[in-house]
Amino acid sequence: MLNNVWLALFITFALALLWLRFNDFLAHKGWISGPVSRKIIHMGTGPIFVLCWLLFPEVPSARYLAALVPLSITLQFLLVGLGVIKDQASVEAMSRSGNPREILRGPLYYGIVFVVLTLLYWRDSMIGIVALMLLCGGDGLADIVGKKMGRRQIPWSREKSVQGSIAMFLGGWLMALGVLYAYIQSGMFDTSFVSLLPGVTLIALAGTLIESLHFKDIDNITVPVLAVALGYILLQ
Repeated sequence: MLNNVWLALFITFALALLWLRFNDFLAHKGWISGPVSRKIIHMGTGPIFVLCWLLFPEVPSARYLAALVPLSITLQFLLVGLGVIKDQASVEAMSRSGNPREILRGPLYYGIVFVVLTLLYWRDSMIGIVALMLLCGGDGLADIVGKKMGRRQIPWSREKSVQGSIAMFLGGWLMALGVLYAYIQSGMFDTSFVSLLPGVTLIALAGTLIESLHFKDIDNITVPVLAVALGYILLQ
């Protein structure tokens, strides 16, 4: 934890932008595809941001200043998607087809969820952290694995695969537990890591189920909303 809230904000901004621009660069060079870059950004930005919460001192303004990071990135997505800002590297990294208006769906919802959950839960509660990590690790990995290895379709959703759903569960479960472990080790949460396993496991399973349904793009909303609801039951 740092003593200066502005220094913590600067470091958080710098790391988030570095991750985004690095993936923009890789996609623009053609070294990775746009869809893969989109999901790598999806998976990495969240844990970097949430772990940076630990840098902020205990001051009332901390959560609001931290929320400026996803808010500013989300506003950039909005302006690029509307065509106000021309940023071809971002379009190639964040869209599937190269159409900038795609950014106005999944990526924009992702950013809005981060802003809202940061303001509502911050590091005062494990609920927001679990919901965000399930969104990052689970939903992001599910798409990559599903497209590369998904050969067995789920009966109730022909566009989803068993392999993708397994990746969804494992990615979200491991990322949520990993970040919670870091918070417990830092002394932020006074609880036993083992005691969290049943609740986080059930939330990850429920998130996997709702992600397997055919809700194109809005799973960036449905997954964390369900995780939050269950968090009040399983993580209190």
